[in-house]
Amino acid sequence: MRTYHCFWLLFWAGQPHQSFLTPLSRRTSGFPEKEKVLVLSGNSRRDLHRSKRSWMWNQFFLLEEYTGTDYQYVGKLHSDQDKGDGSLKYILSGDGAGDLFIINENTGDIQATKRLDREEKPVYILRAQAINRRTGRPVEPESEFIIKIHDINDNEPMFTKDVYNASIPEMSDVGTFVVQVTATDADDPTYGNSAKVVYSILQGQPYFSVESETGIIKTALLNMDRENREQYQVVIQAKDMGGQMGGLSGTTTVNITLTDVNDNPPRFPQSTYQFRAPESTPPDSPVGRIKANDADVDENAEIEYSITEGDGYDMFGITTDKDTQEGIITVKKALDFENKNLYILKVEATNTHVDPRFLYLGPFKDSATVRIQVEDVDEPPVFSRPAYIMEVKEDVPINSVIGTVTAQDPDAAKNPVKYSVDRHTDMDRIFNINSGNGSIFTSKPLDRETLLWHNITVIAAEINNPKQSSRVPVFIKVLDVNDNAPEFAMFYETFVCENAKAEQLIQTLSAVDKDDSYSGHQFSFSLAPEAASSSNFTLQDNRDNTAGIFTRKTRYNRHEMSTYFLPVVISDNDYPIQSSTETVTIRVCACDHRGKMLSCNAEALIHPTGLSTGALIAILLCIIILLVTVVLFTALRRQRKKEPLIISKEDIRDNIVSYNDEGGGEEDTQAFDIGTLRNPEAIDDNKLRRDIVPETLFMPRRTATARDNTDVRDFINQRLKENDTDPTAPPYDSLATYAYEGNGSVAESLSSLESVTTDGDQDYDYLSDWGPRFKKLADMYGAMDSDKDS
Repeated sequence: MRTYHCFWLLFWAGQPHQSFLTPLSRRTSGFPEKEKVLVLSGNSRRDLHRSKRSWMWNQFFLLEEYTGTDYQYVGKLHSDQDKGDGSLKYILSGDGAGDLFIINENTGDIQATKRLDREEKPVYILRAQAINRRTGRPVEPESEFIIKIHDINDNEPMFTKDVYNASIPEMSDVGTFVVQVTATDADDPTYGNSAKVVYSILQGQPYFSVESETGIIKTALLNMDRENREQYQVVIQAKDMGGQMGGLSGTTTVNITLTDVNDNPPRFPQSTYQFRAPESTPPDSPVGRIKANDADVDENAEIEYSITEGDGYDMFGITTDKDTQEGIITVKKALDFENKNLYILKVEATNTHVDPRFLYLGPFKDSATVRIQVEDVDEPPVFSRPAYIMEVKEDVPINSVIGTVTAQDPDAAKNPVKYSVDRHTDMDRIFNINSGNGSIFTSKPLDRETLLWHNITVIAAEINNPKQSSRVPVFIKVLDVNDNAPEFAMFYETFVCENAKAEQLIQTLSAVDKDDSYSGHQFSFSLAPEAASSSNFTLQDNRDNTAGIFTRKTRYNRHEMSTYFLPVVISDNDYPIQSSTETVTIRVCACDHRGKMLSCNAEALIHPTGLSTGALIAILLCIIILLVTVVLFTALRRQRKKEPLIISKEDIRDNIVSYNDEGGGEEDTQAFDIGTLRNPEAIDDNKLRRDIVPETLFMPRRTATARDNTDVRDFINQRLKENDTDPTAPPYDSLATYAYEGNGSVAESLSSLESVTTDGDQDYDYLSDWGPRFKKLADMYGAMDSDKDS
């Protein structure tokens, strides 16, 4: 016997219900009840048999975004084993079970505890089972079912960008693609029209349009001109529900920029331009600027200027300033007011990048007339040539004219011009110039052999305005004349052997000439007339500008004649003929049988060049200077070795020498021995000075003994005389420096030696007449006189 157990799953779809206790019929109010049964059968016996099933339903549906206050009812689980006596218990497991979804274990009602969002999770998979409360064993197999969240239109379309930026060329055709915008809707595209988006334009008409389904923005107006308007702002709306009323919408902004094309030709703001240029304007200098305006930008506004015609086509040029797109008119050649003072040019401005699509708008160029007025300026004189080359013979007399320079004032006034030579180029003042006519003449003799070319500068200045001056180089070539006689190419000093044979060649001569010769020099050699007949040697001219000296006799004796001086005459063949007489020195020497010199008196043969007199004098002066330096150095060294006058600071005479102290007075018995002065016989002749070290030990001179009672004055005079005549006396004798002044002195003696004899003779009464300042002094000396009297 088969037993069938059915597990019923009932689902009511429709509006949310108010409470859990609402009858089932009320929960499905307004919605047709759709009961689907999922039958899971099991046989109580061990063998299982297939049961007949009806159409199975294993899905629940639930609307998202529930806004009620109660839990949202999902559906009901029911088993055919449920007798209604509470013996069965329903259990729910799976996605969100116990948290998001709960089940009444007695009735099997399923409810959602929270608001669900399909965009977060569209499907929940759960498992249901009925168990016996007493045994805990399942009475039905576990059954799996699905809860699908039904979508509602709760998401508006969202654009991928908040702001779009796009650009198109100006003057584009209608329907030109600009940009495509895209909006997405998070709602379910498979359920209704919640995710069906339609595009529309809210702002930007009539310039642009948008395709409703694709979001492609296109141009809608013909010939939009950037020069009139460059920026456009378009607002696009995306609406779901297919654009129907009640649908949600979103917007975005599209900034569209028109890019430039070359649709505007350059245009001059005026048809005629006028400029002024001084005639002194140097070439390549700017005269003025002109500019053609172009409404385009960047490379479409680049302009090329050119001079197409005019009488100044060769005198002026024009270039383009790439930064400002201006035409710079410059001078190509030097201007001359006196020659032409007005130029008229036609200047053309052309776009360098022309777009063929817009040629129908007309030629992309424009032209203007430029008038240039040349202004007169005071110009310096102008020489007839940029440089002058003159030639002059070196033998011309002084003040001979060698050439003329010419300069004129180019101005209309034709001011007179004066000429001068720049002395910085003619420091020796060899040339001069006539200030009136510009003729150059010599002021000193010329010598081609000293200087071949003279490069001077001539200055031409206006007499009325000397500041207006110009210069021109003058190159003067000195032409050669035959004014130099030929001479030996070197100094000839040779020798002849005593055993020489006749007609033996002993020396070959050659000559040079400082003058030029266009056909080459031709020298002739001969002996001087005074030596031609009596000479012991002969001369043979080789006709090739050389000559040979030969012996005339067989033997020579150096003891009879050690040196021969042979005069040779050298002549050239130019006009006028120049000749000179040169001397060849021939020494007689002893030679061996092979003709090799052994000895002779001609030391110059070993050192033929020798030393000149000037060189010998210079060497002698150097030797003398060296000796003087050595002597001075030795003297300084010896002077440094001497010890000073006062060796020790303890010496009593330091006061006299260094500080000019007059002495210690009568109380000082160390500096001088007064007894010596009073008793000359007590002088110790062997005593030496204490203040210096004696260099040489001269025996002291013995002086005559003074007689008794010799006056100190006579004694000092005697010693002074002895010191003046004594070569061994040092120059530091203090007695010689501070000598006794004698009775004839106006101040009388300042020495304390006479104080013994003079104090008693003094009268100090006059101190009382000197006033109160000297009263104390007068009382002191007056008291002393009183004591003496008493």
